[in-house]
Amino acid sequence: MTDRIEAAAAELRPLLQNFILWARENAPGSDSNLVGSVALWHRLIASDDVGRWKQSDLRTVLLDRMPQVVEDPDAAADGMMPAIRAYLTFLSESDRLAKGSASLDDLLAELDRLEDDFVDAMEDLVVEEDEDEEYDEEESEGLGDFEPFADELSELPTIRLRPDSELAAATRRTTLIAKARDLAVWVGSERQVGETSLLDDTEIVEALAVLGFPVPEKGGASLADSVPALWNIWNLAIDLDFLQPEGEDTVSVDADTAEWPFEEDDDALDAWMAGLHSIDYGDPELEDEEATIALSGLTRALLVRVLLATGSKPLADLRAELAEAVAEYDDLGAEAWTAATAQYGDPLNPVLDWLTGYGMVEVEHDQVRLTPLGMEGVVHLVDDADIELDARPAIDAMTALDLLSFGAELPEEEADAEFAAWMELRAPEQAARDLLEAAAEDDADALIRVQAASMVGSLGDVAVPAWREALDEPSLRPYAATHLAQLGVEDAPTPTQADTHWLILDMLTISAGLGRPEFVSSLDDIGNVPNLVSLLEVIWKVPHPHLEELLEAIGKAHPDKQVGKAAKRALFKARSGQN
Repeated sequence: MTDRIEAAAAELRPLLQNFILWARENAPGSDSNLVGSVALWHRLIASDDVGRWKQSDLRTVLLDRMPQVVEDPDAAADGMMPAIRAYLTFLSESDRLAKGSASLDDLLAELDRLEDDFVDAMEDLVVEEDEDEEYDEEESEGLGDFEPFADELSELPTIRLRPDSELAAATRRTTLIAKARDLAVWVGSERQVGETSLLDDTEIVEALAVLGFPVPEKGGASLADSVPALWNIWNLAIDLDFLQPEGEDTVSVDADTAEWPFEEDDDALDAWMAGLHSIDYGDPELEDEEATIALSGLTRALLVRVLLATGSKPLADLRAELAEAVAEYDDLGAEAWTAATAQYGDPLNPVLDWLTGYGMVEVEHDQVRLTPLGMEGVVHLVDDADIELDARPAIDAMTALDLLSFGAELPEEEADAEFAAWMELRAPEQAARDLLEAAAEDDADALIRVQAASMVGSLGDVAVPAWREALDEPSLRPYAATHLAQLGVEDAPTPTQADTHWLILDMLTISAGLGRPEFVSSLDDIGNVPNLVSLLEVIWKVPHPHLEELLEAIGKAHPDKQVGKAAKRALFKARSGQN
C-alpha cells in the first residue's frame, strides 16, 4: 500500500501545484492544503483517473475515508468543503474533468448534500480527540510526572552543562555504581537463580556482606522480602549491563564489569546514563503495596522541584511541598506519607540516599543541591518527557562546534551574545581556526558552514591565517577566497565562478530546510527567470553535496515551466556526470 500511495502522490503533485497557483487568484479564501488528502484517496479507492469524479466518489472519500485519515478534523470541518468546491471548479475550468465525470453542477450539489454529515463526522472526531487527551492526561498524571511543570520548565533561565570530562570524572565516584559492580563480580559466571527468590538465604547474606549492608533481624517476613536495598542494587547492575541474563534461570557478570570505573569518558558516561532511570529505586518501599504505589514517583518529584528552584532548594520546603503533592495525587497519599515517616524517619531519606549515591544531589546545611552530574541527568529526563528546556554547554566548556550548533538555532541577538562570551575566553586567531575546523567536519551541513563564516568574518584581519588554511578545504574555500578578497589580502586567490555557485547552493540548502515559500523566495532573490535558467545551465557542474536534491526541488517548486525544465535538464547532466 505504501508504494501505491507514493506513486499516486507523485502522479498528483503537478496537478495540485497547478491548483495551488490557480486558487491564489480564483479561490483565495479556500485552504488548498486540505485538498491533497482528498485527491490522493480519490485516486487510491475511487478512480484510477485523477480527473474522473462521480457523485458517489464524494461520499466514498469524504464520509467513508476522511474520518479515518484526516489529521486535523477541526480544520477539515471549517475548510474542507470550500476547498473541494474550489478544486472541482478548477478541474472543470481547466478542462481536467475527465470523460465519465459528473457535471460540475451535479458534483457541487452533491457536496451541498454531504456537507452537514461531513461536518458532523469531523466534530465527532474532535470530541473523541479531546476525550483521548483528557484520558491520556489522567493516565499520565502522577507524582513523578514532569508534564504539569512544562510551562515553568520552559521559562527557566539558560541551564549551563559541564563538559563530558568533568561529568565522567563524577560518574567514576558514584558509590551506587561501584556497589553494582561489586555485586555483579560476586555473582560471577553462570550463577543459577531461583524462581521465588533470586538468591537463597545463604547467598543473600554473602551478597549483603559484599555490599556492606547489614543483615536484617529475623521477623515475620522472609529474608528475601526484608532486603529491598539489595534488589535495588541487583536491578541497577542489570540496568548498567553489569549483569546479563543467560537463559531463564542463569545470570553472569559481563566481561567488562570489573574494569569499572572505565577509563574512557564516553564509556563512563554511557554507563551512568544507562542507569539513570534507576532513580525510581529511590522511592520509599513500604510493607503495604498500595502505600508504596502512592509514593511512586517521589524521587522524580523532588528532582523537578529542585530544578525549578534553579538547582538548589531547602529540604524543609521540599518536604512540605512533596507531602502536599502526595496527598493531592493519591487518596492514600497522606497515609502513605505517615507510614514512610514512621519507617524511615523522613520519607525523603531513601530518596536522597539514592540520589546522593548516584552522584546527582548533595545535601548540606539542610539544602538540597543538584550536582553538575545531577543537572545533566535531570535535563535528560526532561528531554525524555518531550518538554522544552534551554540547556547548553557552559561557555568555558563550549567547543566551536557546540557554539555553531546552538548559535544556528538562537535569535540573532542571543547568538551574538553567546559568541561574544565565548570569544572573551579565547585568543581570536585560534578561535577562528577552531570555528573553521568545526565547520569542515561535515561538508553537508551548510547552516553550520554559513554560521562559522559569519563569525570568523566578524574577526577581521586577525582571522587571515585561518582563512588561508581554509583554502585547502573544498567546502570552505569559497568563503575563504571571498573573505580574503574583501580584506584586501595580497596574493589571495580571486573567487571563481564555481566559488560563487557554491555559496548560492549553500544558501538554497538552508532556505529549502525552511519550507517551500522560503525556498521559492530565495530563488526569486537570485534573479528573474532568464537569470535562473542561465544559472542552472552551469551550476550542475559544482560538486556540492546537496546539488541533486536542490535541482530536483527547484524543478518541483518553481512556478515557471521554463525554470522547471532547466532544472530537470541540469539534474540529468549532474547525474550523468557522476556516472
